[in-house]
Amino acid sequence: MNKSIRYKELRVFAEEIRVKTLRTFGHIGFGHIGGAMSIVEAVALLYGEFMRYDPKNPRWAERDKLVTSKGHAGPTIYATLAIKGFFPESMLRELNQGGGHLPSHTDRNKTPGIDMTTGSLGQGLSAACGIALGDRMDGRDSTTWCFLGDGELDEGQNWEAFLFANQMKLGNLIAIVDQNGQQLDGYTADVMDLGSVEQKIAAFGWKVLSCDGHDIPALYQAMAEAKEYTEGPVAIVMHTKKGHGCSFAEGILSNHHINFKPEQMEDALQKANAVLEDARLALRK
Repeated sequence: MNKSIRYKELRVFAEEIRVKTLRTFGHIGFGHIGGAMSIVEAVALLYGEFMRYDPKNPRWAERDKLVTSKGHAGPTIYATLAIKGFFPESMLRELNQGGGHLPSHTDRNKTPGIDMTTGSLGQGLSAACGIALGDRMDGRDSTTWCFLGDGELDEGQNWEAFLFANQMKLGNLIAIVDQNGQQLDGYTADVMDLGSVEQKIAAFGWKVLSCDGHDIPALYQAMAEAKEYTEGPVAIVMHTKKGHGCSFAEGILSNHHINFKPEQMEDALQKANAVLEDARLALRK
């Protein structure tokens, strides 16, 4: 495989997800844009390269699983699942609609391709531990991935899960920490300063990798290394920008859940589409 070309292909996929996610938000005029935008590249690599799944059989027992503990990032997952054929793209209009299949936080009982109902922050890693342990007990070689927000690491249950995963040597569990430095009420350093997240998780016995979460080659290498390590659980701490790639949300503090005007989304989509076209052009060269 030509890595340079593959990285360009994955960049195109990431920008397609970003545009599709913004369009999904655009139908309702509000939403959890900040935390959805910051994981786009990681989601592109999971569904474009590292996860094993079958859109025609979402509950296939041998699939890799994804627990989005920061369940409010669901719109990015929904956009990706639609692109991959888990459900018609027209269903993206159901985001946050009563009686629809795409709730604000991910729900395995409503959305094809969602492996765990999440959104009550701090609980997802515990569920991921159980899924990974269950797969191992049943003799499956599946990998369980889990997205964690750096804000939800304030929750003590996460650290019990970190302990448990190390104690059980869950070599089929990979946590991805979205360290964007912000949470609902402000900057994480101001709300509850965790210091070095890498050092803290490593102290619980995990192998820890760190990278720029928007750098496709760096993130690719981290995920590949995490997959190769089977002696115990791995955490990838990816440093990101909350709201990355959304012109009216990136760089502001109050972007956890945000209302926006149609013209703001129009501008954001115009800029995101321009980035997508640049990525496609770079791939063709």
